[in-house]
Amino acid sequence: SSGAAITTGTLNVSMGLSSLSSTTTGTHNVALGYNSLLANTTASNNTALGDSALSSNTTGTNNTAVGLQAGVNHVTGNYNTYLGSEAGRSAAAGGTGTSNTALGYASGYSLTSGGNNTFVGLWSGFTNSTGASNVAIGGYAMQYNTTSNNNTAVGYAALNKNTTGDQNVAVGRIALTENTTGNYNVGIGP
Repeated sequence: SSGAAITTGTLNVSMGLSSLSSTTTGTHNVALGYNSLLANTTASNNTALGDSALSSNTTGTNNTAVGLQAGVNHVTGNYNTYLGSEAGRSAAAGGTGTSNTALGYASGYSLTSGGNNTFVGLWSGFTNSTGASNVAIGGYAMQYNTTSNNNTAVGYAALNKNTTGDQNVAVGRIALTENTTGNYNVGIGP
């Protein structure tokens, strides 16, 4: 049941079946919704709002997940923000990414160990798993990125098909959308 395992943890709030039910010593956590922060044990300063939000988080701290299954498979990473249904879902269980921001439905969906990424917009950074220091702003921006680093995509479907290309800059609707593995490209305009 909700908050049932708390032994010495303080200032926690839980509401919803099985929310915060494994926490023993964690403090300052808020879990609202079925299975939210379910596996959290000793972690502190997390906020999970929505069905199964951050439900696999065990020791990751300072994370915020709002939405159905937001950050659901996230386990140990710190300082992440996931807003939107299935944002930062960590498709492969065991997500450890740190300092990621994913805003919008299924943005950053596949994040596992990638860090310092910012994905804003529907399906932005959807397949990014280990890629780091990427910025994608706009629906479908960098949607197929997997392991590439240091890219900036601003605009609808900018750098959409990029998978492993590094250090590209795409600004504008569908800018560099066909780039898959190219590096050091700049595309401005539709």
